Amino acid sequence: MTLPTSTFVTYSAVGNREDLSDMIYRIDPVDTPFMSGVDKEKATAVNHEWQTQALAGANAGNAQLEGDDPNTDTTTPTVRLGNLCQISYKVARVSGTQQAVDHAGRDNELAYQEMLKGLELKRDLETILCGTNQAKVTGNTTTPRKTASVLSWIVSNTTMGTAGSPANPAAADGSGSRTDASSQIAFTEVRLKTVLSSIWTNGGKPGTIMTGAFNKQVFSTFTGRSTAVEESKSKKIVASVDAYESDFGKLKVVANRFQRPRDVLVLELDKWAVAYLNGRNMISIPLAKTGDSDRRQILAEYALVARNEKASGGVFDNTSS
Repeated sequence: MTLPTSTFVTYSAVGNREDLSDMIYRIDPVDTPFMSGVDKEKATAVNHEWQTQALAGANAGNAQLEGDDPNTDTTTPTVRLGNLCQISYKVARVSGTQQAVDHAGRDNELAYQEMLKGLELKRDLETILCGTNQAKVTGNTTTPRKTASVLSWIVSNTTMGTAGSPANPAAADGSGSRTDASSQIAFTEVRLKTVLSSIWTNGGKPGTIMTGAFNKQVFSTFTGRSTAVEESKSKKIVASVDAYESDFGKLKVVANRFQRPRDVLVLELDKWAVAYLNGRNMISIPLAKTGDSDRRQILAEYALVARNEKASGGVFDNTSS
Protein backbone atom coordinates (compact mmCIF):
# COMPACT_ATOMS: atom_id res chain seq x y z
CA MET A 1 0.00 0.00 0.00
CA THR A 2 1.12 3.56 -0.68
CA LEU A 3 -0.02 6.88 0.77
CA PRO A 4 -2.31 8.81 -1.61
CA THR A 5 -0.81 12.03 -3.01
CA SER A 6 -1.28 15.20 -0.91
CA THR A 7 -2.66 13.31 2.12
CA PHE A 8 -1.94 15.41 5.20
CA VAL A 9 -0.49 13.20 7.96
CA THR A 10 0.65 13.65 11.54
CA TYR A 11 4.30 13.58 10.50
CA SER A 12 3.82 16.93 8.74
CA ALA A 13 1.29 18.47 11.08
CA VAL A 14 2.04 21.36 13.39
CA GLY A 15 -0.17 22.02 16.42
CA ASN A 16 -1.38 18.57 17.36
CA ARG A 17 -1.86 18.40 21.11
CA GLU A 18 0.48 16.14 23.06
CA ASP A 19 -0.98 13.07 24.76
CA LEU A 20 0.48 12.95 28.29
CA SER A 21 -1.37 10.79 30.80
CA ASP A 22 -2.44 12.31 34.12
CA MET A 23 -1.21 9.16 35.87
CA ILE A 24 2.27 9.07 37.42
CA TYR A 25 3.66 5.60 38.12
CA ARG A 26 6.01 4.94 41.03
CA ILE A 27 7.34 1.58 42.25
CA ASP A 28 9.85 2.64 44.89
CA PRO A 29 8.70 0.93 48.10
CA VAL A 30 7.37 2.98 51.00
CA ASP A 31 6.26 0.16 53.33
CA THR A 32 8.01 0.50 56.69
CA PRO A 33 7.12 -2.59 58.76
CA PHE A 34 9.15 -1.65 61.82
CA MET A 35 7.76 1.88 62.20
CA SER A 36 4.27 0.66 61.35
CA GLY A 37 4.46 -2.12 63.95
CA VAL A 38 5.79 -0.26 66.99
CA ASP A 39 4.00 2.22 69.25
CA LYS A 40 4.32 6.00 69.12
CA GLU A 41 5.15 8.04 72.19
CA LYS A 42 5.58 11.72 72.98
CA ALA A 43 8.98 13.07 74.00
CA THR A 44 9.27 16.34 75.94
CA ALA A 45 13.07 16.64 75.99
CA VAL A 46 15.90 15.76 73.61
CA ASN A 47 16.99 13.02 76.04
CA HIS A 48 13.91 10.80 76.26
CA GLU A 49 14.04 8.45 79.26
CA TRP A 50 12.14 5.47 80.63
CA GLN A 51 12.59 2.75 83.29
CA THR A 52 12.72 -1.03 83.35
CA GLN A 53 12.08 -3.31 86.32
CA ALA A 54 13.45 -6.79 87.04
CA LEU A 55 12.15 -9.28 89.61
CA ALA A 56 14.32 -11.30 91.95
CA GLY A 57 15.06 -14.81 90.73
CA ALA A 58 12.62 -17.56 91.70
CA ASN A 59 13.66 -19.20 94.98
CA ALA A 60 13.00 -22.94 95.06
CA GLY A 61 14.03 -23.03 98.74
CA ASN A 62 11.40 -20.56 99.98
CA ALA A 63 10.11 -22.63 102.93
CA GLN A 64 9.70 -20.70 106.19
CA LEU A 65 9.27 -21.56 109.89
CA GLU A 66 5.92 -21.23 111.59
CA GLY A 67 5.86 -18.11 113.78
CA ASP A 68 9.05 -16.77 112.21
CA ASP A 69 10.05 -13.09 112.51
CA PRO A 70 10.98 -12.50 108.82
CA ASN A 71 13.91 -10.59 107.46
CA THR A 72 13.27 -7.96 104.77
CA ASP A 73 14.04 -9.07 101.24
CA THR A 74 16.44 -7.09 99.10
CA THR A 75 14.70 -4.51 96.92
CA THR A 76 15.56 -4.45 93.22
CA PRO A 77 15.61 -0.84 91.97
CA THR A 78 14.45 0.18 88.53
CA VAL A 79 16.95 0.80 85.72
CA ARG A 80 16.77 4.22 84.09
CA LEU A 81 17.46 4.24 80.36
CA GLY A 82 17.32 6.90 77.68
CA ASN A 83 17.84 7.70 74.04
CA LEU A 84 18.49 10.93 72.20
CA CYS A 85 16.18 12.63 69.74
CA GLN A 86 17.61 12.80 66.24
CA ILE A 87 16.51 15.40 63.70
CA SER A 88 15.93 14.22 60.13
CA TYR A 89 14.46 16.30 57.34
CA LYS A 90 13.95 16.72 53.60
CA VAL A 91 13.46 20.00 51.76
CA ALA A 92 11.33 20.56 48.65
CA ARG A 93 11.89 23.67 46.52
CA VAL A 94 9.87 24.73 43.47
CA SER A 95 10.35 27.82 41.30
CA GLY A 96 7.53 30.29 40.86
CA THR A 97 7.40 29.50 37.17
CA GLN A 98 7.09 25.75 37.68
CA GLN A 99 4.35 26.34 40.22
CA ALA A 100 2.43 28.52 37.74
CA VAL A 101 2.50 26.36 34.60
CA ASP A 102 0.01 23.56 33.87
CA HIS A 103 1.08 20.12 35.14
CA ALA A 104 0.23 16.58 34.20
CA GLY A 105 -0.61 14.21 37.04
CA ARG A 106 -0.72 16.81 39.82
CA ASP A 107 -2.47 20.13 40.36
CA ASN A 108 0.09 21.71 42.68
CA GLU A 109 3.80 21.09 42.06
CA LEU A 110 4.94 22.20 45.52
CA ALA A 111 2.37 20.00 47.27
CA TYR A 112 3.41 17.07 45.08
CA GLN A 113 7.11 17.51 45.86
CA GLU A 114 6.25 17.94 49.54
CA MET A 115 4.42 14.59 49.48
CA LEU A 116 7.39 12.87 47.82
CA LYS A 117 9.84 14.26 50.38
CA GLY A 118 7.58 12.99 53.15
CA LEU A 119 7.71 9.47 51.70
CA GLU A 120 11.49 9.70 51.36
CA LEU A 121 11.82 10.86 54.97
CA LYS A 122 9.71 7.93 56.15
CA ARG A 123 12.10 5.55 54.34
CA ASP A 124 15.07 7.31 55.96
CA LEU A 125 13.61 6.84 59.44
CA GLU A 126 12.95 3.13 58.89
CA THR A 127 16.56 2.67 57.73
CA ILE A 128 17.97 4.65 60.66
CA LEU A 129 15.90 2.84 63.30
CA CYS A 130 16.36 -0.78 62.23
CA GLY A 131 18.86 -0.78 59.35
CA THR A 132 21.89 0.99 60.80
CA ASN A 133 24.41 -0.09 63.41
CA GLN A 134 24.25 3.25 65.20
CA ALA A 135 24.95 4.17 68.82
CA LYS A 136 23.50 7.31 70.33
CA VAL A 137 25.50 10.51 69.90
CA THR A 138 25.00 13.49 72.21
CA GLY A 139 26.04 15.98 69.56
CA ASN A 140 27.09 19.61 69.80
CA THR A 141 27.00 22.75 67.67
CA THR A 142 28.89 21.01 64.85
CA THR A 143 27.82 17.36 65.30
CA PRO A 144 24.15 16.34 65.00
CA ARG A 145 22.51 14.22 67.68
CA LYS A 146 21.87 10.59 66.77
CA THR A 147 19.39 8.16 68.24
CA ALA A 148 20.59 4.64 69.06
CA SER A 149 19.19 2.10 66.60
CA VAL A 150 17.71 -1.33 67.32
CA LEU A 151 21.10 -2.99 66.76
CA SER A 152 22.73 -1.00 69.56
CA TRP A 153 20.14 -2.19 72.11
CA ILE A 154 19.89 -5.94 71.48
CA VAL A 155 22.33 -7.70 73.79
CA SER A 156 20.71 -10.50 75.78
CA ASN A 157 19.41 -12.91 73.11
CA THR A 158 21.73 -13.23 70.14
CA THR A 159 23.70 -15.62 68.01
CA MET A 160 26.46 -14.37 65.71
CA GLY A 161 29.32 -15.42 63.48
CA THR A 162 32.73 -16.45 64.75
CA ALA A 163 35.23 -14.90 62.31
CA GLY A 164 37.14 -11.93 63.59
CA SER A 165 35.96 -10.65 66.95
CA PRO A 166 32.18 -10.23 66.70
CA ALA A 167 30.49 -8.86 69.79
CA ASN A 168 27.24 -7.50 71.12
CA PRO A 169 27.21 -3.90 72.37
CA ALA A 170 28.96 -3.69 75.73
CA ALA A 171 25.76 -2.60 77.50
CA ALA A 172 22.05 -2.60 76.71
CA ASP A 173 21.79 1.19 76.91
CA GLY A 174 22.31 2.37 73.34
CA SER A 175 25.79 3.71 74.05
CA GLY A 176 27.65 1.19 71.87
CA SER A 177 27.24 -0.51 68.52
CA ARG A 178 27.58 -4.12 67.37
CA THR A 179 30.90 -5.51 66.17
CA ASP A 180 30.16 -7.53 63.05
CA ALA A 181 31.94 -10.78 62.21
CA SER A 182 34.53 -10.45 59.45
CA SER A 183 32.77 -13.15 57.41
CA GLN A 184 29.15 -14.27 57.34
CA ILE A 185 27.60 -17.67 58.00
CA ALA A 186 24.35 -19.34 56.93
CA PHE A 187 21.06 -18.46 58.57
CA THR A 188 19.77 -21.74 59.99
CA GLU A 189 16.75 -22.87 61.95
CA VAL A 190 19.05 -24.10 64.73
CA ARG A 191 20.41 -20.58 65.21
CA LEU A 192 16.90 -19.12 65.19
CA LYS A 193 15.71 -21.64 67.80
CA THR A 194 18.65 -20.71 70.02
CA VAL A 195 17.52 -17.08 70.03
CA LEU A 196 13.86 -17.95 70.55
CA SER A 197 14.72 -20.17 73.52
CA SER A 198 16.83 -17.42 75.08
CA ILE A 199 14.08 -14.83 74.66
CA TRP A 200 11.49 -17.13 76.24
CA THR A 201 13.81 -17.90 79.16
CA ASN A 202 14.21 -14.16 79.77
CA GLY A 203 10.45 -13.64 79.73
CA GLY A 204 9.90 -12.31 76.22
CA LYS A 205 7.03 -13.17 73.88
CA PRO A 206 8.18 -12.11 70.40
CA GLY A 207 5.66 -12.07 67.60
CA THR A 208 7.63 -10.86 64.57
CA ILE A 209 10.72 -11.99 62.66
CA MET A 210 12.15 -9.43 60.24
CA THR A 211 14.56 -10.40 57.48
CA GLY A 212 16.01 -9.12 54.24
CA ALA A 213 15.00 -10.61 50.90
CA PHE A 214 17.65 -13.34 50.74
CA ASN A 215 17.05 -14.73 54.22
CA LYS A 216 13.27 -14.50 53.81
CA GLN A 217 13.75 -17.07 51.04
CA VAL A 218 16.09 -19.09 53.25
CA PHE A 219 13.40 -19.06 55.93
CA SER A 220 10.99 -20.67 53.49
CA THR A 221 13.22 -23.77 53.41
CA PHE A 222 12.96 -24.41 57.17
CA THR A 223 11.35 -27.51 58.70
CA GLY A 224 8.48 -28.96 56.72
CA ARG A 225 8.97 -26.64 53.77
CA SER A 226 11.73 -28.39 51.83
CA THR A 227 9.31 -28.85 48.94
CA ALA A 228 6.60 -26.61 47.58
CA VAL A 229 3.02 -27.38 48.57
CA GLU A 230 0.36 -27.38 45.86
CA GLU A 231 -3.17 -26.35 46.80
CA SER A 232 -5.42 -28.10 44.30
CA LYS A 233 -8.55 -26.03 44.95
CA SER A 234 -6.95 -22.62 44.56
CA LYS A 235 -4.44 -23.88 41.94
CA LYS A 236 -1.63 -22.22 43.87
CA ILE A 237 1.85 -23.43 44.69
CA VAL A 238 2.84 -22.27 48.15
CA ALA A 239 6.59 -22.11 48.67
CA SER A 240 6.86 -19.37 51.25
CA VAL A 241 6.61 -19.06 55.03
CA ASP A 242 4.73 -16.03 56.38
CA ALA A 243 4.24 -17.45 59.88
CA TYR A 244 6.45 -19.66 61.99
CA GLU A 245 5.02 -21.94 64.67
CA SER A 246 7.82 -22.20 67.20
CA ASP A 247 7.97 -24.10 70.50
CA PHE A 248 7.26 -20.77 72.19
CA GLY A 249 4.45 -19.40 70.05
CA LYS A 250 3.57 -18.26 66.57
CA LEU A 251 5.61 -15.53 64.88
CA LYS A 252 4.89 -13.50 61.75
CA VAL A 253 7.75 -13.47 59.22
CA VAL A 254 8.15 -10.09 57.52
CA ALA A 255 10.60 -9.02 54.80
CA ASN A 256 11.98 -5.52 55.43
CA ARG A 257 13.74 -3.76 52.57
CA PHE A 258 15.36 -1.22 54.86
CA GLN A 259 17.14 -3.40 57.42
CA ARG A 260 20.62 -4.80 56.87
CA PRO A 261 20.45 -8.01 54.77
CA ARG A 262 22.84 -9.75 57.18
CA ASP A 263 20.51 -9.36 60.20
CA VAL A 264 17.46 -11.37 61.23
CA LEU A 265 15.58 -9.54 63.98
CA VAL A 266 13.25 -11.37 66.39
CA LEU A 267 11.05 -8.70 67.92
CA GLU A 268 8.33 -8.25 70.49
CA LEU A 269 7.10 -5.08 68.80
CA ASP A 270 5.13 -3.68 71.72
CA LYS A 271 8.40 -3.49 73.66
CA TRP A 272 9.65 -0.90 71.13
CA ALA A 273 8.36 2.57 70.34
CA VAL A 274 9.30 5.74 68.49
CA ALA A 275 9.04 8.87 70.64
CA TYR A 276 8.50 12.09 68.68
CA LEU A 277 9.42 15.38 70.28
CA ASN A 278 6.30 17.41 70.98
CA GLY A 279 4.94 18.86 67.72
CA ARG A 280 7.81 17.45 65.64
CA ASN A 281 6.26 14.34 64.05
CA MET A 282 6.66 14.56 60.26
CA ILE A 283 5.69 18.24 60.12
CA SER A 284 5.81 20.58 57.12
CA ILE A 285 7.51 23.92 57.75
CA PRO A 286 7.30 26.77 55.18
CA LEU A 287 10.80 28.19 54.89
CA ALA A 288 11.59 31.88 54.35
CA LYS A 289 11.24 33.01 50.75
CA THR A 290 14.65 34.07 49.42
CA GLY A 291 13.89 34.40 45.70
CA ASP A 292 11.47 33.32 43.02
CA SER A 293 10.80 29.92 44.61
CA ASP A 294 9.00 28.34 47.55
CA ARG A 295 10.45 25.83 50.01
CA ARG A 296 8.98 23.34 52.43
CA GLN A 297 10.94 21.47 55.09
CA ILE A 298 9.52 18.08 56.07
CA LEU A 299 10.96 17.29 59.51
CA ALA A 300 10.86 14.71 62.27
CA GLU A 301 12.62 14.75 65.64
CA TYR A 302 12.45 11.33 67.24
CA ALA A 303 14.07 8.76 69.52
CA LEU A 304 13.87 4.98 69.50
CA VAL A 305 12.52 3.56 72.76
CA ALA A 306 13.77 0.09 73.75
CA ARG A 307 11.25 -0.63 76.49
CA ASN A 308 12.99 -3.88 77.38
CA GLU A 309 15.53 -5.39 75.02
CA LYS A 310 15.30 -8.81 76.73
CA ALA A 311 11.97 -9.32 74.95
CA SER A 312 13.73 -9.34 71.55
CA GLY A 313 16.80 -10.83 69.94
CA GLY A 314 18.74 -11.28 66.75
CA VAL A 315 20.42 -13.83 64.53
CA PHE A 316 23.39 -11.88 63.23
CA ASP A 317 26.15 -12.15 60.62
CA ASN A 318 24.03 -14.16 58.17
CA THR A 319 24.98 -14.82 54.59
CA SER A 320 23.05 -12.37 52.44
CA SER A 321 23.62 -13.57 48.86
